[in-house]
Amino acid sequence: MSTSDTPADPERLRTEIEQTRADLGETVEALAAKTDVKARAKQAASDAKERAKDAAADAKDQVKVAAVQAKDQAKVAAVQAKEQVKVTATEVREDPRRAVSPALILAAAVALVTVIVVVRRRRA
Repeated sequence: MSTSDTPADPERLRTEIEQTRADLGETVEALAAKTDVKARAKQAASDAKERAKDAAADAKDQVKVAAVQAKDQAKVAAVQAKEQVKVTATEVREDPRRAVSPALILAAAVALVTVIVVVRRRRA
C-alpha cells in the first residue's frame, strides 16, 4: 500500500485493515485445505461414490423404461399373433388343405420373436 492509497479517515483505515485480515484469513484457510491430502482424498472418494450412485440410479431407471417398452411391444406382438391365428383358423376351417399357410408361419415367427425379446430383456 503506498502513501497515496492510505485513507485519511482512521475509521476507514480500520475497516480496510479488517477487510484485509479477513481476506488473508480466507486465503490461509484455502491454502491449508489444499495441503490436507487426506481430506482431499476423502472428498474425492466421496464425490466418486456419489457419482457412482447417480449413475446406478440412472441405469436402473433406464432398465425400468426398457422393460416397460419391451412388455408393451410383447403385448402388441401377442395381440397381432392372436389375431393372425384367428384369421388362419378361419381359413383352415374353410379350406383344410391350407393348414400350413404363410400366415400361420408368420404368426409362429412373431410369437417366437416376442418370446426371445421378453426372455432377453428379463435377463438384462
